[in-house]
Amino acid sequence: MLEDGRTFRGRSYGASGTALGEAVFATGMTGYQETITDPSYARQLVVQTAPHIGNTGVNTDDAESRRIWVAGYIVRDAARRPSNWRSERTLDEELSVQGVVGISGVDTRAVTRHLRERGAMKAGIFSGAGADRPDSELLADVLAQESMAGARLAEEVSVEASYVIEPEDHGWQGEPRFTVAALDLGIKSMTPVRFAERGVRVHVLPASATLADVTALNPDGVFMSNGPGDPATADVQVELLRNVLDAGLPFFGICFGNQILGRALGFGTYKLRYGHRGINQPVLDRRTGKVEITSQNHGFAVDAPLDGPVTAPEARFGKVEVSHVSLNDDVVEGLACLDIPAFSVQYHPEAAAGPHDSAYLFDRFVDLMAADKAGTSKSKESI
Repeated sequence: MLEDGRTFRGRSYGASGTALGEAVFATGMTGYQETITDPSYARQLVVQTAPHIGNTGVNTDDAESRRIWVAGYIVRDAARRPSNWRSERTLDEELSVQGVVGISGVDTRAVTRHLRERGAMKAGIFSGAGADRPDSELLADVLAQESMAGARLAEEVSVEASYVIEPEDHGWQGEPRFTVAALDLGIKSMTPVRFAERGVRVHVLPASATLADVTALNPDGVFMSNGPGDPATADVQVELLRNVLDAGLPFFGICFGNQILGRALGFGTYKLRYGHRGINQPVLDRRTGKVEITSQNHGFAVDAPLDGPVTAPEARFGKVEVSHVSLNDDVVEGLACLDIPAFSVQYHPEAAAGPHDSAYLFDRFVDLMAADKAGTSKSKESI
């Protein structure tokens, strides 16, 4: 049931009960396990636009975090049985074991068209005894939940204790080239792996990490990950990043990290009508003129001028430009600082289960850290 009263009926899928959250749609044709285990989907009911879901089952290796994070799951044709040599259990079983309420047999095309016209909205999935109540009561439950705007969720999905990802465990031979302090705001497991493959030792820190926690590692660079919630609530992380930038440490951010860089530079953020969610989002790299097909999952964006470079509202950080832009709606998809060693993108360059057009961004950050060590990083070309 959507907050405007539109109702869709289907069959219980996964756990039975009630799930409340923001209804959003994801357009990926593959990678449903990576979708549901992406912490950026916390407190959201995900509608899969691909009609057939669950056909390859689930396995331990493909999870992007320690658990399923979607608040609820909405599919059209749930696979009756998985067929894949890597499958360890069915998606239905996994949802049930983790207590995730879902619904199948729903016209997800109609749901998606409705959300596309009216925007992401509060919603609920009701099964079992809870579904027998009058629709007016169900709608009241939907409307009573908190809005995603103003939600502070990064601390809820972050790890409680730091851990280290070593390059030698991911194919790198020899000593680590660099050390990175990565703030976990909802980090996906492939992100530190992509760094490790390039010889970077990654210390993953909780979302509550302080500047002292970061500098104690003597890092060559700082990274801020993707994550859920409203970036307007991330004052602690914004202040941390300003201190990092003041210290001259190279910085790379993705998704939520891009929004935090935008705020640290003095720009605002705003909520998109229905967001960008899927693995087929076209983005223009304005520096190279190349178009990348990207993996995205964000409902908020940075409000920065496209006709840059401009001096950042926080003028001490110098000039900044929008480096990447969405070809669907001109949303800011990347920022690059020209006078300090910092850049970010709004999408997922680690991209499991693909695409891999944006993997070069990890190399760009490695080059930035190398230039910083050599004392030549304060230029546009080095970023």
